[in-house]
Amino acid sequence: MPQTRQLAAIMFTDIVGYTVFMGEDEQKAFEILQKNRNLQKPIVEIILDKDNDLTSQKSSAYWVATIKYIRSKIFKIMPEQLPKKQIITPLMKYLFFFLLLLPLSAFTQSREIAIDSLMNLHNTKGFSGVVLVAENGHAVYHKAFSYREFAAKIPLQASDIFEMASISKTFTAMIIMMLKEKRKVNYDDLVEKYLDIPYKGITIRHLLTHTSGLPDYQEIMDKNWDKSKVAGNKEILEYLIKYAPPKLFEPGTKYEYSNTGYVLLASLAEQASGKDFIRMCRKWIFKPMKMRSTNIRTLKEKRGTKNFAIGHIYVPERQQYVRADSFPSSDYTIWLGNREGPGRVSSTAADLLRWDQALYTNKLVNQSTLQEAFAPYRLPNDSLSNYGFGWMLRAHPQSGKIVYHTGDNPGYENRFVRYIDKQKTLIILSNNAYDNLESLIQQIENKFQ
Repeated sequence: MPQTRQLAAIMFTDIVGYTVFMGEDEQKAFEILQKNRNLQKPIVEIILDKDNDLTSQKSSAYWVATIKYIRSKIFKIMPEQLPKKQIITPLMKYLFFFLLLLPLSAFTQSREIAIDSLMNLHNTKGFSGVVLVAENGHAVYHKAFSYREFAAKIPLQASDIFEMASISKTFTAMIIMMLKEKRKVNYDDLVEKYLDIPYKGITIRHLLTHTSGLPDYQEIMDKNWDKSKVAGNKEILEYLIKYAPPKLFEPGTKYEYSNTGYVLLASLAEQASGKDFIRMCRKWIFKPMKMRSTNIRTLKEKRGTKNFAIGHIYVPERQQYVRADSFPSSDYTIWLGNREGPGRVSSTAADLLRWDQALYTNKLVNQSTLQEAFAPYRLPNDSLSNYGFGWMLRAHPQSGKIVYHTGDNPGYENRFVRYIDKQKTLIILSNNAYDNLESLIQQIENKFQ
């Protein structure tokens, strides 16, 4: 009998003051367990299963079942029904005390197993990435699946760095909120106060909430930019001025997701503060929050980062995943590789959890400021946009208020979900643009309500 199963047997009986494992007499222990099989069948079956190694990941469900069964059922067993051999040792007392601390741990492990089973299923369906589930700031599940780089079959690690794509907007919005608290900007300031753009009547609030009516800068750049070069905010603003496509609607009258608005927010932040946007993010957010793997990296820096999870696209003709950067003409993250504001932050699941936890504190901005960020924009027809300042918003009948953001780039599909009423967090980072992500999120939510 493996040592771990001996321990399980001792824990099993010590709760009622009796032991079924005495010294080295393994055979005696089995005889007693066999005799009492009808009294405690679930746990007895676990301990008697000689092929079950409780120390292995595969059989962790058995261990959780054992602990849960002890906690919930064993006190119903009358002492006279057990063997009249009583051995109370200091070890047993210690184990009993340890067991009293286990109900939360066992429950957590039970859900971990359920999520793991679900993730293994999605892995067989093609999911590649990292999943982190947390409660009260503590990760209860954090695992990686498939490959960092498919061609070389380099396994993904839970600590790998991913392109955040539009999850970056949560940081851009925070910089604006910090500038607001520093009295450098006001939400209702006109953008034209800071930037020379051909669009008038647009406020910072309109940019934050995607109600500006600005045209899509990517469409302008895609049509006119030389993709052998790398553009940044300066070039994007120049092209907006040069080509000046019309506004899509009057500011504040409609919600329409706008990457252009967040380019302008980053440039506006620089003008209002006199500081470089990337340096502000590093100094004001990443460094103080100990987000050591998080940065706004250049293309060269990404290539030089060993644990950077490469984005992949499935090519049916080849029946395989191919690096997204193999197609530079269609990969805007390359030829727009110096843009700031709407994307380009790269990070890990663990660092996103640190970011999540910082938002429950006053370390960056006051909670009253964040409450406004987590409130929807009210449109003139009195409908709500379900987008605050850098955060998408929804409600769940069991989980309450949820703030979240998606992050999609060629080869990436990410979700950062904060169940703020319950202080739970779900982070999914996929480096092969997994197309069943929404279904996966719903299934995980059902597991840890």
